[in-house]
Amino acid sequence: MKINVEQVTDRLAGHGEGPAWDAATGRLHWVDMLAGDMLSIDPDGGAVTRTPVSSVVCAIRPRRGGGLVLAVERGFALLDPGTEKPRILPELWPAGSVRMNDGGCDPLGRFYCGSMATDESTGAGKLYRLDADLTVTVVLDDVTISNGLAWSRDGQTAYYIDSATQRIDLFDADLTNRRPFVTVPKETGTPDGLCLDAEGGVWVALWDGGAVHRYGPDGSLDAVIPMPVARPTACAFGGPDLADLYITTSRPSADDPAPSGALFRARPGVTGFADYGFAG
Repeated sequence: MKINVEQVTDRLAGHGEGPAWDAATGRLHWVDMLAGDMLSIDPDGGAVTRTPVSSVVCAIRPRRGGGLVLAVERGFALLDPGTEKPRILPELWPAGSVRMNDGGCDPLGRFYCGSMATDESTGAGKLYRLDADLTVTVVLDDVTISNGLAWSRDGQTAYYIDSATQRIDLFDADLTNRRPFVTVPKETGTPDGLCLDAEGGVWVALWDGGAVHRYGPDGSLDAVIPMPVARPTACAFGGPDLADLYITTSRPSADDPAPSGALFRARPGVTGFADYGFAG
């Protein structure tokens, strides 16, 4: 099944990533990663706002008590309700060639984000967990390009992408018992960000694949969203009914004639479910 997509914004981002629906404010947030800015929009037609965060900002999730948690270049940050300037938490490693990339929250309200080397060196990244008390734990080593991470609606299964593997992997909820779920052929694109729908489907943005794929609970490909750009990066359900699938994109070069760097939206006929949110 093919699903149509519409362009929502102009080409606002160099490397758009990390969409997240904030139910408390009725807004969608995403990042212009390498510019270090958070972008936000009211889906009912409001203007896009741009909030400077840090040198790099990679991922965003709502906090259960209001506000946002963010992953920045070398760690995490918190944005409190009613404020515009995030609090940058202590850096996890010194400046160098490694940065955060993508993440998500588990059912216990812990926020995870994985890192990668800027030159994509094999095994140079890790997956970190930020607990509600703001302690940080490494939960996976030897990661190359840490990308999509999400937990199932029943909270029992985690879906994870290290893009260098070309796979979506499954874990038990506590990120143990890793096993393969779907392998994406290289000629189809590289799996990047992902999200889950309420029926157990897995939506995956395909970097250099010009599409978003849906894989059913059994791992079969059952829907495709063809994109007018080569590099969709991530996707998330949003809107008041969580029935809109928002898709971020990256711009390969400044002279790319495609609308890369814009935000897109599809109405795929299934809904998402409420984000677990960060408990801190």
